[in-house]
Amino acid sequence: MMSAAAVMAALLSACTGGPPDPRESAEALAAGLAKQDLKGIPAVEGGRIPQADLKRIVAGMGSARATVTVGEIEKDGDSATATLKTSWTFKGADWTYETPAKLAYEDDEWRVRWSPAIVAPQLTANEALRMRTSPADRGDIVGAGGKGLVIERPVERIGIDKSRIKAAEADGSARALARLIDIDADRFAKAVKAAGPQAFVVGLVVRADSDDTLSDAQIASIPGAAQLGAVLPLAPTKGFGQPLLGVVGEATAEVVAKSKGSVGPGDLVGLTGLEQRYDSQLRGNPGVTVEAVAGSKTRELFTSAPRPGKTLRTTIDVDLQGSADEILSDVKPASAIVAIRPSSGKILALASGPGGKGADTAAAGHYAPGSTFKLVTALAFLRSGLKPSSTVPCTPTVTVEGRRFKNYSDYPGSAIGNIPLSAAIANSCNTAMIATRGKAPQGRLAAAAAALGLGPDLDLGYPAYLGSVPSKAGGTEHAASMIGQGKIEASPLAMAVVAASIAHGARVTPTLLDQSPTKPAPKPADPLTGGEATQLQELFRGVVTSGSGRFLLDLPGKPVSAKTGTAEYGTDTPPRTHAWMIATQGDLAVAVFVDDGDSGSGTAGPLLEEFLRSAQ
Repeated sequence: MMSAAAVMAALLSACTGGPPDPRESAEALAAGLAKQDLKGIPAVEGGRIPQADLKRIVAGMGSARATVTVGEIEKDGDSATATLKTSWTFKGADWTYETPAKLAYEDDEWRVRWSPAIVAPQLTANEALRMRTSPADRGDIVGAGGKGLVIERPVERIGIDKSRIKAAEADGSARALARLIDIDADRFAKAVKAAGPQAFVVGLVVRADSDDTLSDAQIASIPGAAQLGAVLPLAPTKGFGQPLLGVVGEATAEVVAKSKGSVGPGDLVGLTGLEQRYDSQLRGNPGVTVEAVAGSKTRELFTSAPRPGKTLRTTIDVDLQGSADEILSDVKPASAIVAIRPSSGKILALASGPGGKGADTAAAGHYAPGSTFKLVTALAFLRSGLKPSSTVPCTPTVTVEGRRFKNYSDYPGSAIGNIPLSAAIANSCNTAMIATRGKAPQGRLAAAAAALGLGPDLDLGYPAYLGSVPSKAGGTEHAASMIGQGKIEASPLAMAVVAASIAHGARVTPTLLDQSPTKPAPKPADPLTGGEATQLQELFRGVVTSGSGRFLLDLPGKPVSAKTGTAEYGTDTPPRTHAWMIATQGDLAVAVFVDDGDSGSGTAGPLLEEFLRSAQ
C-alpha cells in the first residue's frame, strides 16, 4: 500500500510528465552530510549504507565539521546530479570544493547513489579522510623596549624511549626513572605501559641550564631512559613574573573539548596568566593537512602552512621585574612589589612572592591598606580646609562608641600632643586621624580615594583589583576607615597607583599592555588640583625627612617620598598585621606589601629600600 506522500508524488509525476524536483532531496542530503548523520537519507538498493560509510570516512577528522550546500542540479528523467559545495573551516584556513551527488528516482522518491566521492573529491571506495595539524611557532611576550619576557629557551625532556627496550623492561625502567626525577612512579609506569611500542614518554621537562638535568651516567643506568633537547616558551627564570606571565603546557582534555577543534591533544597552550588570556593570539594558527588514507597509502588533498602567533607587548621592565622577584624570593608570607611610571602610568614590575602559593597578590589582592591610606585621609582633610601646618590632637588613645583605638607600639612619645598635620602623617598617628574624622565624612573620604585612583574599575587587559572605599560608614567603621582599616581594601597595585597619582599631580591610569592601553575610568567628581597635589607631596616627603621613613634619607639619586603602613587583621590576640610601604623617587612609584609582618618600616621598609637601590 502506497503512503500518502508516495501517492502525491505519483500524482504530481503523472501531471507533470516526470519525477518531482530533486532539490528537496539534495538539500536533505547536504544537511545530513554537514551533521554527519545520514540515517534518514534513502539510498539506491544494493549500494553501501551511507551512514556507516560516512562514519568511517570522517572519523579521522576529529571534531571538525563541514558546511554543505546545494548548487546546480541537472535532471535527466529518473536520474539527477546535484553539485554539492563543501567547506571545512579550520583555524586560519578554509578547504572548499565541489563534488557531484547522483540521485535516482525509485519507489516514488529520490534516492542517493552513495559514493565516498560525494564526501571529498575523487575519494575511492577504500579511502577515508585524516586531518593532521602542525603547531605554529608561539608568539613571544616581551617587555619594555622589546626585551624578551617569555621566549623560546632550551629545555631537556627526560623520559623513557620504548623503542630501545623490551616490553618486559618498561615497568621497571619507568619506576626507576620516576624515583630518580622525583615524580609519581605508579602514574608514570601506567603512562609508559599505555604508550605505543615506539613512543617516547616524557616524565619531566627541565630547563637546560638547571641542576635538574641528568648526567650521562644516570641516563645510562636505566634501560630506555633518555634526555632529549627541545625548546619551550619560558621566562628568564622559573619564578620570573609569576603569576602574571603564566605558564605554557600541553592542552588538557577540558581545553581540547572547549576549543571546538582548534586545539588537539598534545598541543601547547597557555594554562595561566597572560599566556592563557591571550592564548589565541600567542598560539597562532596551526598548519592543517587533510589526507586520503587507504591502509598504508596516503595522498594529500589539502594543506595549509602554520601561521606563527603574534607577539604580546607589555610595559614590564625586565630588570626591575627580575629585581622585585629576587627580593621577594625568600619572603615566607604572601608578598608583592609593584612599580609604576607616574608620568605615563606604565606598570614596570608586578611581582607576587612565592609565599602566596601562586596567588596574584600584587594585582588581585584584597587587603586593608593601613596607614598608607592616611595620604588619602589627608587629602580629605585638605578639602575641609586644613593645611599641613594645621594642628590635630595626637593622644595615646581615642575611644569611639566604646571601641578603643591606639597608636602602634613604638610610636614616638615626642610626637604626642597637639601637633601639625604634617607631623601626624610623618609619624603615622592613628588617634589624630580618628579624632579629626569630622573633617572627613565617609563620602568625602571616598571621593578623595577616587581622585588618587583608588577604587574605580579598570580593564588592564589582565584581572586587577584597584580597591574599594565605601561611601557610607558611621561610628567605629568610619573611625577605622580614617586609618585604612574597616571595610577599606586595596591591592598593592592600587596603592602604587595612589603613590604615582600624588607624584604626578593628577590621577594616574595604570597600563600593562602596550598594544591596548587601559581605557581611563570616568573622570572623578572631584579631581586632584595642583594645590592639593603640592600639599600632598609635602606630606609624602615629610615621612622621609622627619618621620617613620627616615632610613631612606641616604638613598642615592633624587629625593624619596614614602609612607609606612601597618594594618591589623584576623582574630588573634594580639592581632596579626599586614606590613605596607609606598614610595616615589623621580619617575618611579612603588608599593611593597607583606601579608604578615611586624610593621611597615620594619618588614616592608627593607624590601622597599633594596628595590629602590636596585633601580639606580
